[in-house]
Amino acid sequence: MLAKKICLAIMTLVLLTSAGCGFKLQRSYSIPAELAELHLTSSDEYSELTRLVRDRLRINRISLVDATQETPTLRLINDSLERATLSLYPTGNVAEYELIYLVHYSVTLPGQDPQDFDTEIRRDYQDDPRTALAKSREMELLVKEMRVQAADYIIQTLASIGAE
Repeated sequence: MLAKKICLAIMTLVLLTSAGCGFKLQRSYSIPAELAELHLTSSDEYSELTRLVRDRLRINRISLVDATQETPTLRLINDSLERATLSLYPTGNVAEYELIYLVHYSVTLPGQDPQDFDTEIRRDYQDDPRTALAKSREMELLVKEMRVQAADYIIQTLASIGAE
């Protein structure tokens, strides 16, 4: 009985300490009420990034609505993937690439000018021509992970805009 009370006291102390220091679960953002309804536009409505951003907005309880003068707008302008050579094998073949995922987007609040943002995510990728199929699958997974991170950054941007 005493052990249960001590355990409960410790759990309460941990909970209060973590809440008091501003701890939040990952991907848990405080989106301001003025962004509770949002109009989302994209240069490619069916892209993976657009789908991920829609999912993140839904998770954060942001309703997607049609555009009006009073509705904030998130515009996904473009995204691109670049690849730069980092190192070579002694034979001259590429040994390592750097993948660079760029996203350009803007947010327009009612009565304000659009605010433009760029997100850049970098990952190193080792290439081995002997395992081309496995390496192409690995690259696909890296690019997907980079898109997920970009969608999270966009939601973080929305949270920070409202906090200003």
